[in-house]
Amino acid sequence: MRTDEPNLEATSKTPPDVTPQLVKRVHELYAQLGLDEVRAVQEWELRKDKSNGAESKPAAEPKPEVKTEEKPEANGAAPAADPKVAEPKPEAKAAEPKPAPLPPTPAKRRHNRRRAILIGLGVLVLVAAITVYYICFIAPYESTDDGFIEAHVTIVSPQVSGPVVRLLIRDNQTVKEGDLLLEIDPRDYNTKLAQAHADLESAQSQLEQAKAQVVVDEAKAAQQLAAVTVAEAEAGRAGADLKRYQAVESRAVSQTQLDLQKTQAESTSATVEEARQQAKAAAAQVSLSRANINTAAAGVQQAEAKMQQAQLDVSYTKIVAPVDGRVTQRSVEKGAYVQTGQSLLALVPTNVWVVANFKESQLARMRPGQPVSIEVDAYPKRHFKGRVDSLQAGSGAQFSLLPPENAVGNYVKVVQRVPVKIIFDEPLDTQLDIAPGMSVEPKVKVN
Repeated sequence: MRTDEPNLEATSKTPPDVTPQLVKRVHELYAQLGLDEVRAVQEWELRKDKSNGAESKPAAEPKPEVKTEEKPEANGAAPAADPKVAEPKPEAKAAEPKPAPLPPTPAKRRHNRRRAILIGLGVLVLVAAITVYYICFIAPYESTDDGFIEAHVTIVSPQVSGPVVRLLIRDNQTVKEGDLLLEIDPRDYNTKLAQAHADLESAQSQLEQAKAQVVVDEAKAAQQLAAVTVAEAEAGRAGADLKRYQAVESRAVSQTQLDLQKTQAESTSATVEEARQQAKAAAAQVSLSRANINTAAAGVQQAEAKMQQAQLDVSYTKIVAPVDGRVTQRSVEKGAYVQTGQSLLALVPTNVWVVANFKESQLARMRPGQPVSIEVDAYPKRHFKGRVDSLQAGSGAQFSLLPPENAVGNYVKVVQRVPVKIIFDEPLDTQLDIAPGMSVEPKVKVN
């Protein structure tokens, strides 16, 4: 049994024709637009044609199943197939071919050539600008962001110990050299000063006594010398008498008188020797007294030194600012007991400079005196002028707490950095708070 099939040719419809005026207008647009625009218009027309075809074609109806009854043949042969069933159905109408692009017109060719020239000129100008910028603003300079502000920070410490009785400063206060910062209790040191003054007076008195003793001993020595002269005269007289007695005949002088005269002569000789020894002792005493003067004078100097030390200790109780600067890191309070050498505060001066750690590969053309442009991170809109002062004789790692030991273990090459000192050419504005530790970016003109 066979069902009727739908007529596909009757249901299919062709897309509506395009008017000649629209085609003419499209071709005019081809001549005016560029290549990319032409392709875009062609694709748009193709999509439009396809959409019109899809709208005009109705949805395909489902094909009904065709049932055939098989009738056995008498001779056992297979039944013949229905030619209508085996015949393939006609397919949908094929899409229309794309229209070929039109050749560019002379005006279009001139436009493309002019655009290519302008693009080439633009590329050349860009390359030239990049080259000039590199030569003028990159090649002659060496810069780094590893730079910091440095200064000679002065640590204030007491030279004597004691409780703080006066505190005259506050945090971040600006002070001048010689300003009183704080005072330590001076009573103990005043007592030591009075004792040293008394010791000095005692030493001076001993010196005067030594000088007077020298005068006394010198007089005694002169007296002993006179006694020697008297003894010598007495000994001479006794000797002369002995000689006279010996010259007289024995009948005129008794033996007793002669012996007595001999005894007197010997006694006077001994007296002379005794007087001479006493004169020597007196001279030695004079030398001893003079040495006592030197000892007493040394004692006076020692007492004076002790008194001066006591005076210094009293003066050390008043701690003054050694330099101009700002008070930072203050750790002392009123009433606190401070020890000798204890860190109380730090004074940061206004004289600062820059230490920039450049790579060793950046130092080939860097020399002292070269100009530097300095940018401080705290003031990004300000530019400061400076110059290279000096280059450190060694890398920063070489002077660190634990310098590298490259002869031990595996070695990995690392680019070293060398500190470079840069000083400011112009005085800094006092309104700017530029202090040690701030980050800066210096740019050195090396060419």
